[in-house]
Amino acid sequence: MEVEIRLGSIQEIASELIVVNLFQGVEQPGGATGAVDRALGGAITELIAAGDFRGKLGETAVLYPRGAIPARRVMVVGLGERASFNAQAVRRAAASAAQAAQRLGVRTFHTILHGAGAGGVPPAEAAQAIVEGTILGTYAFTGYGAPSPDRPAPIERMAIVLFGAAQQQEVEEGARAGRIIAESTCFVRDLVNRPANYMTPAMLAQAALAMAQEVGLRCDVLDEEQMAALGMGALLGVAQGSDQPPRFIILEYSGGEPKAAPYVIVGKGITFDSGGISLKPGEGMHLMKNDMAGAAATLGVLRAVALLKLPIHVVGLIAATENLPSGKAYKPGDVLKSLSGLTIEVISTDAEGRLILADALTYAKRYQPRAVVDLATLTGGCVVALGRVASGLMGTDEALIQALRQAAEESGEKTWPLPLYDEYAEQIKSEVADLKNSGGREASPIIGGMFLKRFAEGYPWAHVDIAGMVWSEKAQFETPQGATGYGVRLLCQWLRHAARQAPEAADR
Repeated sequence: MEVEIRLGSIQEIASELIVVNLFQGVEQPGGATGAVDRALGGAITELIAAGDFRGKLGETAVLYPRGAIPARRVMVVGLGERASFNAQAVRRAAASAAQAAQRLGVRTFHTILHGAGAGGVPPAEAAQAIVEGTILGTYAFTGYGAPSPDRPAPIERMAIVLFGAAQQQEVEEGARAGRIIAESTCFVRDLVNRPANYMTPAMLAQAALAMAQEVGLRCDVLDEEQMAALGMGALLGVAQGSDQPPRFIILEYSGGEPKAAPYVIVGKGITFDSGGISLKPGEGMHLMKNDMAGAAATLGVLRAVALLKLPIHVVGLIAATENLPSGKAYKPGDVLKSLSGLTIEVISTDAEGRLILADALTYAKRYQPRAVVDLATLTGGCVVALGRVASGLMGTDEALIQALRQAAEESGEKTWPLPLYDEYAEQIKSEVADLKNSGGREASPIIGGMFLKRFAEGYPWAHVDIAGMVWSEKAQFETPQGATGYGVRLLCQWLRHAARQAPEAADR
């Protein structure tokens, strides 16, 4: 989709569709919406007075000017209540408007800058949210069957219309960031939506290599022999049940000082999770293709960081394997030796994500990182605790936790902190190894975090349990049915804040 910033008065622009807005409870439109209303002889005011439009968030109504203005259609989109208005509301209003436009068969539309006036959202943030909402809200996975005749045609171009040039530069910068982040999120959605036979560990590595070449990242891929030479016994233990060979993917972006300590993103890449010998129930197992969503999000974040040209050093690490039962598979009761040297008693082969992350978190130490954040669909218990509204956040550094919480509020990708009290470590004590990989059902998300903490020593670390956030059973606003791409907006916002504080940023 092309994105354009245009100067002018929205009511004077010839377009298939122009989009204006209203807050909930407004009876007399003002600003650009008021100008369009006057040009239409009070048609929007009449719509409000009749009770046909209330301004609820995402509500839309379409008017036909019949020559009163150059546009063929006028859409009014609701912004919701003014008291709770923020950039996420802009994102959702934009997504709703774009979806409605797509249903109309519109290929090009023009919109005002929602929320940058009376809404109080800074112009750059409003522009970013509009572009993100438009691209994310109209995403569709093409799949592998014949195209559906009911699928609406994609929108080809959108334009944000500004009345004056004073805000043009910051709006252009915000729109550019929104496009990069949204397209990177859609890239992640495509990867996660693929069936497991189209997304093996080797295929994930190929996707990483292709993306890295496209945006200018360094990418190295380790095979089984290289992992064995390093001593990645936990990752290889999980991998031994599958005929598909595992991969360890290393991505690197050097936007700052060459020797600057990097920010490291670690992604869980179980490309299909049957549970192994601790077999999962058959119902819903087809969705276990999404157990590599943390890995995909890591790729999306690195893609966005490279295109945004942030003045920092960022590394992405992905442990990728299938988790299957076979005569070769690791078993409950087995003991694995990890890259760190710690031995792990396997209680459940369905607690495999933490095993592969253990080796990845240990590998991260060689970078002497400024901070490490892992993204993982780690526990069903996190879905029980937080539902599908927020991810679970744990870690060892309070400043990092607070930075991620701020990024969550600003990006609209919610997360909520869970404690890592020392008492929880009792649940993963083992009589035959240094620790065990499962502590039972009680506090299971926290126990997963406690396990990972043992391998994340020596640097600031945070763990984001995204199990409830990576897949949606129904479409809503900017979230489609299927893969959501959760994590890209969250970590991009965190890294953009970090980049503004980097010494290199002062030289730009």
